[in-house]
Amino acid sequence: MKRSEQKATWQSIEAEVLRRIRLREWAPGDPIPHEDALARELGCARSTVNRALRSVAEKGLIERRRRAGSHVALNPVRRVTLNIPVLRQEIEDRGATYGYVLISEDHAVPPAPIRAILHSPPDTSRLHIRAMHFADGKPHVIEDRWIDDTQIPQVSAADFAAISPNEWLVRTVPFESGDISFLAEAANGEDANLLGCMTGDPVFVTERTTRQGGRPLTTVRLVFAPGHKVKTQI
Repeated sequence: MKRSEQKATWQSIEAEVLRRIRLREWAPGDPIPHEDALARELGCARSTVNRALRSVAEKGLIERRRRAGSHVALNPVRRVTLNIPVLRQEIEDRGATYGYVLISEDHAVPPAPIRAILHSPPDTSRLHIRAMHFADGKPHVIEDRWIDDTQIPQVSAADFAAISPNEWLVRTVPFESGDISFLAEAANGEDANLLGCMTGDPVFVTERTTRQGGRPLTTVRLVFAPGHKVKTQI
């Protein structure tokens, strides 16, 4: 495929690489031509090919190894994108009426596991917030959140009786990276009482930490009422 008639972009080169992989012109395990050869064939600079191949590699469709060159992946990795939802909007999008109650808001010394996540020194307090979110008047999820207010000083002006920490943070504080864990647990007595279920009932839990510039901003534990379902796209 010659591209001499117009200047090729790395996006157009990426599209051509993906086309060849999907049509099995390059089958799983096949070597991909060297960047110089592809640049000559597709009428672009080698750096353009390099950028395109990096993008395809990030999608999990090719494997790139020093000295071994690039190969079409034998087992392509499917990447899942998860957005941080505004719980109010998520509930309303399902056609339910949203409700919210602030349970507690105070400064306290976090337990050791939270201190490790937030890189918080011993005997140093952080903002701790617990809140309930409801769907059609029924308990939906408990939000148990710690915030490093030295990293987010503007949090002191937030009214968490009127807006959830989840929604305030999504609206107000940009983040660069994070991690999320998914757990199935048995509801403890306190959570069961808030969620209106029996102690020991299975509940779905997510634990999420977000960061900016490598520094943790906040970590949250969300405990959902029994029967909660997560849906995403691949």
